[in-house]
Amino acid sequence: MTIRFVLFVNKQGQTRVAQYYEHLSLDERRALEGEIVRKCLARTDQQCSFVEHRNYKVVYRRYASLFFLVGVDNNENELAILEFIHLLVETMDRHFGNVCELDIMFHLEKVHFMLEEMVMNGCIVETSKQNILAPIQLMEKSS
Repeated sequence: MTIRFVLFVNKQGQTRVAQYYEHLSLDERRALEGEIVRKCLARTDQQCSFVEHRNYKVVYRRYASLFFLVGVDNNENELAILEFIHLLVETMDRHFGNVCELDIMFHLEKVHFMLEEMVMNGCIVETSKQNILAPIQLMEKSS
């Protein structure tokens, strides 16, 4: 699997987390985020969760007030990416206890650490919630 970027966006269109797995300049990132966020937030609940934009396929899912957007290559399996998004949210739920936007904002380093444990160089490398959270729990115990 080749994940190009992961974005967490609130209902107002504000990006809360942005992780890129390919080089894009700051202006390119800003433009890409704006276009994709507008396109995804404008869609209704009755429409599917897959959008093609430029040379990406964007798979997104809404949980409460947050949208989780993952940009992948056009030949990726959309359902596998939806499952990845669900795993990411379940992992954060297990750690924070019903994760919300404030948890993500106040513990941004932990969210990035979870993403880094799960995805390496655009490939999903870990899917066990226990293995993803073990290093974070060790860091919390030692501090």
